[in-house]
Amino acid sequence: MSRIVLIEPFFTGSHKRWAEEISSHSRHEIHLVTLPGVHWKWRMHGAAVTLASQINQSSSPSEALLVTDMLDLAVFKGLLHESKRALPCAVYFHENQLVYPWSSTDPDVRLRRDRHYGWINYTSALAADKVIFNSRYHLVSFVEGVRSFLNDFPDHTQPEMADLIQSKSEVLYPGIDLSSVQQSKTSRDIGAPIIVWNHRWEYDKNPDLFFNTLYQLSDLGLNFRLVVLGESFPASPSIFKQAKERLAHHVLHWGYCEDRATYWKWLWRSHIMPVTARQDFFGYSVVEGLTCGLTPILPRRLAYPEHSHSEAHFYTEESDFALQLEQAIRSASAQQEHFEADRYDWNTLTPKYDHLLSSLISA
Repeated sequence: MSRIVLIEPFFTGSHKRWAEEISSHSRHEIHLVTLPGVHWKWRMHGAAVTLASQINQSSSPSEALLVTDMLDLAVFKGLLHESKRALPCAVYFHENQLVYPWSSTDPDVRLRRDRHYGWINYTSALAADKVIFNSRYHLVSFVEGVRSFLNDFPDHTQPEMADLIQSKSEVLYPGIDLSSVQQSKTSRDIGAPIIVWNHRWEYDKNPDLFFNTLYQLSDLGLNFRLVVLGESFPASPSIFKQAKERLAHHVLHWGYCEDRATYWKWLWRSHIMPVTARQDFFGYSVVEGLTCGLTPILPRRLAYPEHSHSEAHFYTEESDFALQLEQAIRSASAQQEHFEADRYDWNTLTPKYDHLLSSLISA
């Protein structure tokens, strides 16, 4: 058993869950070094200094580092003591700022200050010995994003670096504890279909399309119920507050479930999972919904085609979304195809993670 230091500067949400679960399942001894998941821009700039200092002060021996995309790895490695700088390192990309859609309200876009975070992700990939992505879509979009990104600079861009990154990259899905999902299983509700939103309450999940479509279908007199889950934030889009009032007569539940068992029970009870996201590098919430047998309505892009293989579950244009959701509501017999949940189970994925970490150490 080897001792691995897992560094997560943004320890919240799916980042926190992934870090805790891999550390509990791995045969390696994984030690977490983290910072609170707030101020994401400052974390990408400043965490390298803080966390390198912590690692330098530690007397515990380590054999490898596993860091995430929120760390400026090149700066971090440059600040490590010489004895620690040679530790092999893998970087895990939950998301990346090369192709992540920026909020229209973020002043950095208008001021042309929106490239630096993509540069941090790019140089972190260069500085790592191994680069791990949470989906095939993410790997491909990152490498293509690097090529496009480098074209924006005047000279010495070294486009061959995209190939270098690709050559040391692989895909490892984040895991799900299927035993806990099954323990929470309950019967599907009888009656009007339950539509579920189980994503973060943020702009990149495109809640405007989701709720505006529900307004239309409600005005047509369609009978459905609504469960809104997912984590909210102080700056969550205003449409959530509006929708809670306007769709009040449809609402069964509204708000984040701190208890995972309660969250799973709502998914098991529900019927339809319409997805409107503009960005999802993996799609935790979608995989969770599919695992619980929800009928998905998915955009034909991002990571979703890796998870569902039924043509009936995809839409291409936003104008098709409302039609498919209406049909799903009217069709009480809508069924989801067989979903291979086992490939996302930690029991399946942990040996793959352990193999990668072992190969990192022995390289």
